[in-house]
Amino acid sequence: MKTSFGLSALLSQGLFLAFLPVWFMLFWYLHPVVIVVVWATLTALVFLLVYGFRQDTIDIPAKFLKRIMALYTAALLILLFFRPSNQTYENMNLIPFHTIRLFLSGEADTFVAFYNIAANVVLFVPYGMFWMLTASPSLLQKTLVPVLVITLIELVQFVTHRGSLDIDDLILNIAGVFLGYALYPLGRRVLRVIR
Repeated sequence: MKTSFGLSALLSQGLFLAFLPVWFMLFWYLHPVVIVVVWATLTALVFLLVYGFRQDTIDIPAKFLKRIMALYTAALLILLFFRPSNQTYENMNLIPFHTIRLFLSGEADTFVAFYNIAANVVLFVPYGMFWMLTASPSLLQKTLVPVLVITLIELVQFVTHRGSLDIDDLILNIAGVFLGYALYPLGRRVLRVIR
């Protein structure tokens, strides 16, 4: 356990620090909280992978896990609603896969395409895994709740001019939640939630 923790901490923090100039270069135009989100995501991913590979477990109180997710949600909401003021967000796309096709066609800048697709998926993965670790949602709940919550976020972003209304963002965000569901067996093997 101690070896897994030390290895995970060393590897995750080493990777984060080694790529710190890259993170700043990639995300300079976003709210500074993005660096915290990148750090938290990278740290959690490395811990899950190292502990999973070493077949070790982490005991985590349910209350503590909920507090971590509350902080993560606050950081994500800052990213979603406190965007650079020099950008306009009045676009609307209600045609499924239109924006995704544009990004994959090569017409858009490669980095922008990768960043938009990856971020829209990866940022929502923790919600799928968290929900599976802390509750036993039905199939209907696992489908309906993410669709409703993410649709609400998209609508509020559009109405407040803090983001564009894009059905493809909804599709990618939901794909992230479902990826979290798919990664749940790994999370369950590594994280033992204490109620």
